Amino acid sequence: MGLLSYLYGPGERGDHVNPRLIAGEGHGAPLELLAEPESLPYLAHALDVPVERLGTRASVQPTWFCSVRSDTRQPDPTDPQWAAIARRLVNATGIAPEGDPDACRWIAVRNRPRQVHVVATIAREDGSLHNAYRDAFRLQSECHLLAAELGHLPIAPQPTPRTQKTHMPSPSITITAEPSGSVSAKGASDDLSATLLKHAGFQQIDDWYGRRHRLPTTTPAADRAAIANHAAEMLRAARYGVDLDPTLDTTKAFTSANPLGPYTAGAELLRLTEQIRSAETGADLKQVLDHLLDPEHGALERIREALEAAGEQITDLDDEAFQLADRFGFAEDFVHSAMSELVHSEDELLSVGRAKQAADQTRTRSRWLPDVQGAALAASPAAAKAQVSSSPDSQSAQPSAAGHPPRAPGPRL
Repeated sequence: MGLLSYLYGPGERGDHVNPRLIAGEGHGAPLELLAEPESLPYLAHALDVPVERLGTRASVQPTWFCSVRSDTRQPDPTDPQWAAIARRLVNATGIAPEGDPDACRWIAVRNRPRQVHVVATIAREDGSLHNAYRDAFRLQSECHLLAAELGHLPIAPQPTPRTQKTHMPSPSITITAEPSGSVSAKGASDDLSATLLKHAGFQQIDDWYGRRHRLPTTTPAADRAAIANHAAEMLRAARYGVDLDPTLDTTKAFTSANPLGPYTAGAELLRLTEQIRSAETGADLKQVLDHLLDPEHGALERIREALEAAGEQITDLDDEAFQLADRFGFAEDFVHSAMSELVHSEDELLSVGRAKQAADQTRTRSRWLPDVQGAALAASPAAAKAQVSSSPDSQSAQPSAAGHPPRAPGPRL
């Protein structure tokens, strides 16, 4: 709601003029009717409906936002042209792929010349979350294509020859563990590195020391290492030089106990497989499988990202190897399909084995339940007497000579 209020408001310098919706997808929500200053709460609610459906599974930062400016040397695109550009951007990043019925909800807003703002929610209609990894690179690539096709966006500089691609685009970044227990990232101060660090989980600090990033001191030790390694991975993929503190580098944390040597990822999955085979209940199985199926941090999601990155890197290194890149893309689609099949299996896993467990408990109780009837008869003097009288060696009982009437049995103590 705060972002929409800013876009439809006067702006920090009072330079917002005629804020208006030019494009969007609400999956049935009347975005055009809600895109008025007095209706912004309803517009925010319409965009956040998929997030509210997720409940506790919703991301802490469910909003996706980007702004695109046109070249001042070219005529300003019209609203329909900007709308087409916005659709190209959400399609290229995967926010709203063309023809996808479960795409994220998004809007494109214009409030000043030569600029468009795109706002989206990262929760998709099918309950999954958009993976924003490498969105910045996809946006840059699509803007370069638009610049070449339309001539309305700044033309990207000519790429340097591959033989000269030894220089990093920005300074190196050092990620260190501080004595206080926090983790800090210092070095580059550009917007791209800041975006990647914040996406990994770092908090940005801007003061007279300059821009830097840090994890809270309350972050658990295991999470500190995981976040630092994730940040280093993204930064290196963006061609930054990263100096990661050895105490945080989990890629070097294998020993001779690892049966697969340097293949730490395979060893971890092997350990996970052993835990799956040793699960005794459905609840135990669900707890182990969560490491495999979690939509944000599970092993399948990491594998999908790795396959996607491999295909993109192949294309970056060799434009002619598109067939090989497509094969990695197909493999990524297969993994994504597998995740979609298993995304709502939590309740079913919890019920696995419950009927068998209840039956086993019933049999156990029956096995140790004493023979109550037999015990009562064994303790009954009447039963013992009847047993004696029925014996072949015993004599038949004679009636009493006095002819006393039979007595009713009295109460027993």
